[in-house]
Amino acid sequence: MPTRVLLIDDDARLVEMLGGYLRGRGYQVDACGDGESGLQTLRRAEYDAVILDIMLPGIDGLEVCRRVRATSPIPILMLTARGDDMDRIVGLEIGADDYLPKPFNPRELMARLAAVLRRAHGGESKPTEVLRFGFLEIDRAAREVRVRGQRREMTGRQFDLLLLLAERAGRVQSREQLMDALKGEEWDNVDRSIDVHISRIRQAIEDDPKQPRFVQTVRGAGYVLTPPAEARKPSP
Repeated sequence: MPTRVLLIDDDARLVEMLGGYLRGRGYQVDACGDGESGLQTLRRAEYDAVILDIMLPGIDGLEVCRRVRATSPIPILMLTARGDDMDRIVGLEIGADDYLPKPFNPRELMARLAAVLRRAHGGESKPTEVLRFGFLEIDRAAREVRVRGQRREMTGRQFDLLLLLAERAGRVQSREQLMDALKGEEWDNVDRSIDVHISRIRQAIEDDPKQPRFVQTVRGAGYVLTPPAEARKPSP
């Protein structure tokens, strides 16, 4: 059975583009142009995931998310064109599984959709103690980072940040997502604090920090840990 996705967005051009993109990759896609019809459709049929825009006519996406989450654990990927980070934070707090700011690359949406579906179906196993990406090793228990077997020094905050990127390898993380995920730490409420830590992580693990192979910058979006081609999959 194909994976069934409900797309709730009033942007007809985006719905056509994204619907075609997903169908071309084996998904079954239905679309609704407003929140009320989206909720009605979810009551009538079963879906594997919802892609939900925040800015909708009538009931907005945040309220749709609240109502859906009150009765269903279905994965919800939220789309937002707003610049207010609070919309994203509130969306995650009320139960969205992930969010993606517009405009976005359809391939990134595919990756995020696949990730929330894996989590929903128990695809994420118990974390291994050591994450390995080729010659890079991140040891949770010892809180150590090793490159080609040699221990690399970094602060506790830098270790936590690198570990988070490693656990979400291949998925772009915005500065807001990183700070929110690490909110137990006393992170500065400015984006530059993340940038500084990323720079120091690169100095610790990269052969050439100016041309990083692991921690990549995605302009306008954030950071992603992308292992070199010879080490795309972490070994246990």
